[in-house]
Amino acid sequence: MSFFPAKDPILGDARTSDAVAQLIVPRSVDLGGFQVHRALPSGQSRMVGPFIFFDHFGPAVFKAGAGVDVRPHPHIGLATVTYLFDGEIVHRDSLGSAMPIRPGAVNWMTAGRGIVHSERTAADHRGGGETLHGLQLWVALPMAEEETAPAFVHTAAADIPALRQDGIMLRVVAGALHGLRSPVATLWNTLFAEARMQAGATLPLDADHEERAVYVVDGEIDLGGERFGPERLLVLRPGDRIAVRAANNAHIVVVGGAAMDGPRHIWWNFVSSRKERIEAAKADWKAGRFDLVPGDTTEFIPLPES
Repeated sequence: MSFFPAKDPILGDARTSDAVAQLIVPRSVDLGGFQVHRALPSGQSRMVGPFIFFDHFGPAVFKAGAGVDVRPHPHIGLATVTYLFDGEIVHRDSLGSAMPIRPGAVNWMTAGRGIVHSERTAADHRGGGETLHGLQLWVALPMAEEETAPAFVHTAAADIPALRQDGIMLRVVAGALHGLRSPVATLWNTLFAEARMQAGATLPLDADHEERAVYVVDGEIDLGGERFGPERLLVLRPGDRIAVRAANNAHIVVVGGAAMDGPRHIWWNFVSSRKERIEAAKADWKAGRFDLVPGDTTEFIPLPES
């Protein structure tokens, strides 16, 4: 019996207008040959489940001496999720964590009441030809956990559950989907999955998760007879069982989860349910009251002027 049904009369009758609530075209920025596509937050959708920030960066190939140099900067009230398709980034934070992340692994950093981190290309990876492609996501924390202790957890690629079937390679990075459950611990009902699909393959998405979105990394997908190409975030209507079909070889991610327990304010790298908490974090960073990042103390990103 096929795990992914090849034919389903309900799915086959789906229409894009019924399945897709919002089509978000990310804002794209060229950082010196390094493309970043920001889908969340947007004017159309502030969050999908707990996901409040969605950056797709690359693919990029760096020249000799070049790489990523995200200087130390602070966060509160969220968890950052770094997930790579290609390349390597070295994470360091004020807890003393120092961990390279490579494709398929997960770096999940909970900022809670406050953390500082940097992300850089290692010196021995700057000889030229270094590639980088991946996602940087933020998830909001539940109100009761916004001031939790900061934490960092690395999960190896081999520990992320995966399934190959019916022309699909599915990996469940957080939460549960199609019988796979990730070991990555979350503080809120969360879904994050990656699927690489051969042309003609179909991935059903049921209505178990209150809010869901599909991001097309590469290729084209079909929803209800309409095609969507790369760098598009499709926010799905709640309550509907749908099918994602690969119009050609496609690479997608699925994010979502339960709707958050109230709105969130976001300013720079700070997220909170309370505006006054963000103002306090701004003052703390400006006054140097956040902890330093061991091994990366000579520079930092200053508080923006506005």
